Amino acid sequence: MSNASPEAPSWVRCGGCGLTCTSASHCPRCGSALHLRKPNSLQYSWALLITAAFLLFPANVLPITQLTNQGVTTYDTIYSGILSLVENEMPAIAVIVFTASVAVPVAKVVGLLVVLTTITLRLSLPRRRLTAYFHIIEFIGRWSMLDLFVISIMASLINMGQLLYAKPAPAATYFALVILFTQLSAKVLDTRLLWDLEKDTDEL
Repeated sequence: MSNASPEAPSWVRCGGCGLTCTSASHCPRCGSALHLRKPNSLQYSWALLITAAFLLFPANVLPITQLTNQGVTTYDTIYSGILSLVENEMPAIAVIVFTASVAVPVAKVVGLLVVLTTITLRLSLPRRRLTAYFHIIEFIGRWSMLDLFVISIMASLINMGQLLYAKPAPAATYFALVILFTQLSAKVLDTRLLWDLEKDTDEL
C-alpha cells in the first residue's frame, strides 16, 4: 500500500471577480478564464518599458514650457528650468522639480529594467529586496506627474493675454507618456514570476 499523500490542489485567483478556486479552466462564478499567472505579462511589461525608455530622450531634450513675454517667446527644457530656479535663488523648488522630473522617472525605468532582466535571464538576485523595490516604484509613480501639475498651475496663474502667456511645450506630452508607460509596465507585470524563479532554483 502506498504511503504517498495525494497531491495538493492548485489554487487560482480569478482575475474577473476575485474568487479563489481550485485549478480549472474557467471560474465557476463569473466564467472568466483562469490562469496561474497573468498571460504574457513579462512580454507586455518589456514592450511598455522599452517604449518609455525611448520617450525619455524627447522628454528631456525638447522644450517643456513656452513663455511669451511682450511678444518675445522663450522655451525651457527640464534642465534649463531647473537652472533658472537655482539662479533665481529657489533651490528648494529646483530640488523638487529635479526629483519629480528627472530622478524619479529614471529610477523607475532602471528599477523595472533590473526586475525584468532578473526574470528574463533568471538571475540570482535577492527576490525579497526586488519585490520591495518594485512596490516602492509603484508608490512613487503617482508623484511623477508633479512637474506637469506645476506647469499647469503656472500657466493658469501668469497668463495675461498677449503681454504674458505660458503654455506647455511638446516635451510635456512625451513626459506624460513616459509616466504612463512606466506605470502600465509595472501594472501588467506579475511579480510572482520572481518567486517562481526562486522555487525553480531551489528545486535544482
